[in-house]
Amino acid sequence: MHLKRLLRSSPFRLAVAYVALFGSSALVLLAFIYWSTAGFMLRQADETIEAEIAGLAERYRIGGLSGLTALIEERLARQPSGSSLYLVTNSNRQPLVGNLSGWPRAQPDEEGWLDFRLDVRDDEPIHWARAKPFRLQGGFLLLAGRDMYELQAIRTMIVRTMIWGLVLVIFLALVGGVLVSRGRIRRVGVINEAIGDVVAGDLTRRIPTDPTGDDIEQLVENLNGMLDELEKLVDGVRRVSDNIAHDLRTPLARLKNRLESLQQVEESQNRRGIVDQAVAEADGLLDTFNSLLRIARIESGRRRQAFTTVNLGPLIDDVAELYAPLMEEAGLELEIEQQADLEVIGDRDLLFQALANLVDNTLKHVPSGGRVDIVARREGEGILLAVADYGRGIPETERERALERFYRLDSSRSTPGAGLGLSLVVAVAELHRGRLELLDNDPGLRVELLIPTLAPGL
Repeated sequence: MHLKRLLRSSPFRLAVAYVALFGSSALVLLAFIYWSTAGFMLRQADETIEAEIAGLAERYRIGGLSGLTALIEERLARQPSGSSLYLVTNSNRQPLVGNLSGWPRAQPDEEGWLDFRLDVRDDEPIHWARAKPFRLQGGFLLLAGRDMYELQAIRTMIVRTMIWGLVLVIFLALVGGVLVSRGRIRRVGVINEAIGDVVAGDLTRRIPTDPTGDDIEQLVENLNGMLDELEKLVDGVRRVSDNIAHDLRTPLARLKNRLESLQQVEESQNRRGIVDQAVAEADGLLDTFNSLLRIARIESGRRRQAFTTVNLGPLIDDVAELYAPLMEEAGLELEIEQQADLEVIGDRDLLFQALANLVDNTLKHVPSGGRVDIVARREGEGILLAVADYGRGIPETERERALERFYRLDSSRSTPGAGLGLSLVVAVAELHRGRLELLDNDPGLRVELLIPTLAPGL
């Protein structure tokens, strides 16, 4: 089973493909080496034979048959066991002089070359010879050639070396492919095991990292990042579910009590008041669910497709105009500090809602006589939109949780709302590839929304 898994693995198949490619390249290279060595030696032997034929023919022209015979005997005497072959015959191919016993029976090729087998002792290996005939004046035939045993041995050695070299290359490549594949399979197996644990419900499971920096390590880092985000989202869903169950239980219980009271009241005036209170409770519940739906739509990212250029100046003026009467009624002073021509790519309605939520929070938490500042300016490659107050603020230990849905400070339990205002602002910030920070205003709270001038990926 393990071998089958290895053979079916993509790293092993990739290794086999590389082996085939490398083997083909090596084969072409070895063929070229063979052609440029053995082929060169064969061509050199042919040139030597043709040069000897030319020399012998010239000697025959000058000294006749006796001169040719003397030259051949001289050459044979100098190399009695050499590789040169000579034969001179009459027109009937009867030997006259030379070291061949007779005319070869081989048929000449297109260029007139004869390849034939030499007669040797039984204890010697087979010798092949290569020769070329030449017709002399007077009807005589001259055959000059060479014993190709040494060349044949060299060619055989080259071919054998090539074959063994190719086999060795393929073997080493396959062994390397198996070793690499086993390592990759182990790492992929660890990844699959971790993902299986996550599928089974263990969201804390992470894939062990290996500081190799290769593509699989990058995949592991991305998967671990994805699992971190998944765990965070699932925990967020659980917290939201718990918060919904906790925060909506009270208004639902009040609504139920008022409806039960309505059944027991007979006077129309009292019935009308209870009905109004029940309707108000129902409206509050609907507002909560509508806020949840709006946050979900924002987080889906679909509204990013409708982004346009938004001038923040008029947007801030509209928010200030909307809340000016409420600020005055609450005894608060609103100050605006903004630079000119502040533009971002985004959704105007959502940015308006986010800023309105931040200003609305100050109405709930800043005592009368306080001040609220709205600041808008360029900062780096983005626009900083800040709302600062001089109220009670939020303790540093609770600022991160204050951005969660339905989370409310103990001091804010008695104020209207469901704890979704800042959650919506966070969703708007993430939609615009920005960030939201809660800072100490000393005293009070400073909420900063940093939005890139051109959000990446848009």
